[in-house]
Amino acid sequence: MIVFHRGFIALAALAFLTSTAVADEIKAEGGNAEQPDFDVVQTEVTREDNWLVFSMQVDGQAGATKPASTGALAGSGVFAYVWPTTIKASEIGFEHALTKKGILAFAVTAHPDFDDTPLFDENADGDLANDGDYWHSHWVVLTPDNACGEGALKVMDVPEGTNPNMPKTWPGLPIMIDSPGYAPLVSENSITVRVPLDNLTSLHNVSFDGVTSALQVNAEVHAPLLCVTDVFDVASGDLSLPGKLK
Repeated sequence: MIVFHRGFIALAALAFLTSTAVADEIKAEGGNAEQPDFDVVQTEVTREDNWLVFSMQVDGQAGATKPASTGALAGSGVFAYVWPTTIKASEIGFEHALTKKGILAFAVTAHPDFDDTPLFDENADGDLANDGDYWHSHWVVLTPDNACGEGALKVMDVPEGTNPNMPKTWPGLPIMIDSPGYAPLVSENSITVRVPLDNLTSLHNVSFDGVTSALQVNAEVHAPLLCVTDVFDVASGDLSLPGKLK
């Protein structure tokens, strides 16, 4: 498993904003993660007509491992396949003034102890509130916060007492997260998600990377609510976002 100093994670995540590396897809050697299903060997973001297509290939069976259930929201875990990007968070509907220094990432996550897609019934059982353990998609805004550990990242909290602009499919959690309901295709060694462009306009020179990681809900369930606690693998090796949107 790749082990990053927490400070490196934050610094590298911010450094991508000025990266000049040029590539299309990102390819990587296998063997950089302890678990093959989180060992990234290729990642790509492409535009196909009116869609953005996020894809990631791993060295093992994609989606094979999910967090163990704790039976409660507080302290529960999240596993994620993540595409950090240079797309502006305001393109998704987040308040520009609050998120302009954050990192907008697209993520496919699973977490057995809570459901954060209240508008969608992923397992088609008629209950909208029991689907967290199914792989599902989010837009999130990431930012460093030492409260998560020195130099660690978190999903940006909504400042207390504010009522910022949020995406229409915001699930109501006090963090910068969107639950748009784009269904991931998890098949063999790959994860693919087709995202409608909708109102996305600033797609010039978009850069990206591919990351597999673990997050954890704060045991006290307050800011910071959701911290990145482990990075399993990074496609570029240094989170420099060398991938370029085709």
